[in-house]
Amino acid sequence: MKKTLASNRKAFHNYEILDKIEAGIVLSGHEVKSAKQSNASLVDAFVRFANLEAFAENIFIAPYTQISTHVLDYESKKSRKLLMHKTEIIKLSTKVKEKGLAVVPLEIYINERCKIKVLVGLAKGRKSYDKKELLKKRDIKREMDREVWIK
Repeated sequence: MKKTLASNRKAFHNYEILDKIEAGIVLSGHEVKSAKQSNASLVDAFVRFANLEAFAENIFIAPYTQISTHVLDYESKKSRKLLMHKTEIIKLSTKVKEKGLAVVPLEIYINERCKIKVLVGLAKGRKSYDKKELLKKRDIKREMDREVWIK
């Protein structure tokens, strides 16, 4: 059983997700408490690679409301390190460099062992006409399901 803390629903609209990988994330204590209260957002978040390490950029975690006064210079959108195997990092970074794909965080959740994890996806950008076609298919499927339910 996993509890979702934040999800990037816009990524499923803007990108075609080719592969999903679970990764840990390095957070400080007050960031963990704030994230567990679902004070996180993945809007405009992405993953960058540097020196065989993966970093999540633009993940917003609001400051914890009951934080002590010694942490006044808190950055809510700072770069956060992702914990992944080196082979996974190499695989993803080479695909991003070669094929022009992107790696985006899809979801932040708590797994069965009470650890905060990030689900990242290897994604290919969709064109505007692809997005419109996807919406049409979704609407048609919804209408068909309604008719079946009514009968």
